[in-house]
Amino acid sequence: MSGRAQSTVLSGARVVLPTGIVAGGRVIVEGARIVGSAHEDAALVDLSGHWIVPGFVDMHNHGGGGASFTSGTAEEVLTGVRTHREHGTTTLVASTVTGDLDELARRAALLAELTQQGEIAGVHFEGPFINPCRKGAHKEDLLRDPDPAEVRKLIDAAHGAARMVTLATELPGGLDSVRLLAEHGVIAAIGHTDSTYDQTVRAIDAGATVATHLYNAMPGLEHRAPGPIAALLEDERVTVELINDGTHLHPAMLELAFHHAGADRVALITDAMDAAGFGDGTYHLGPLEVEVKDGVARLVEGGSIAGSTLTLDTAFKRSVSVDRLPVESVVQAISANPAKLLGLYDEVGSLEPGKYADLVVLDAEFDVKGVMRRGEWIVSPLG
Repeated sequence: MSGRAQSTVLSGARVVLPTGIVAGGRVIVEGARIVGSAHEDAALVDLSGHWIVPGFVDMHNHGGGGASFTSGTAEEVLTGVRTHREHGTTTLVASTVTGDLDELARRAALLAELTQQGEIAGVHFEGPFINPCRKGAHKEDLLRDPDPAEVRKLIDAAHGAARMVTLATELPGGLDSVRLLAEHGVIAAIGHTDSTYDQTVRAIDAGATVATHLYNAMPGLEHRAPGPIAALLEDERVTVELINDGTHLHPAMLELAFHHAGADRVALITDAMDAAGFGDGTYHLGPLEVEVKDGVARLVEGGSIAGSTLTLDTAFKRSVSVDRLPVESVVQAISANPAKLLGLYDEVGSLEPGKYADLVVLDAEFDVKGVMRRGEWIVSPLG
């Protein structure tokens, strides 16, 4: 028995597995991992009346807890990471915003260190390779066309931690940049784009596989000019990000995406900024000033929506309680799908033996009562 990790059996809850929901199920944790069987002396935790779901995986997040991933120190980044962990996000990719290329390279190096330490799951570069007419909360004079050499510079600066680059693929160099990203195993995401339907199809054929916050910062659906949305929804090679905070999307558009793409091609994200889990006030998103009022973040100059104050537990609850989506579909979109996209599904994204013990305990109203990451309680369901 000496040196053997303690076994813990979480029992009595409705457990959401890849095969479906198991009523009165159990999850067995030993050390940092989920295992298939328990020792006789295992500790028992009765979670009757609760749900156990996989830890959430957020592939698009700029900060939280008053801290920014785009400009903060390593300790500030960790403050944001801890905030989101308390809300169930056990795996998180840190997103940047448009900035000077050298500055972004330095930021990537800092985030790469935190990736190597296992604190975050990599880096997502949102900008500067985006379309000025769909810039959203990005500083226009820092935007640039997606030159493959400059894209490569950012990838190299991340020392293997680059997971995704959002770019407007219709701009000069866009398709070549998509091909470069695909060759290096980095997700090419179409976003902040003014692309036509045909241009979007060409980008997907070149290797783009994600729609950055579908519907937002791109042309809308029109009957004679379907634009990027139709192309992104219809292609089985593409996963679409959705920000389900009640501000970024009308519920009908969320339903359209789930219905047309299917639950296995949706990734629920936060696109969170500093104010997530922190409160109203004045913040900065990169170099731009943001005012958060009643939980909605907008640029002080121009009033554009500037990310969100969303945490994924809120997105989960809204998806099930307001939008009436099946729990299994929401789990797919909030855990399994992003884990698969990031190449992490062998470790996280579902409750299966051998994977990390990353899980969330929810009550009957889908409020968070417990969060475990790698076998350690971040939030204990025992109080």
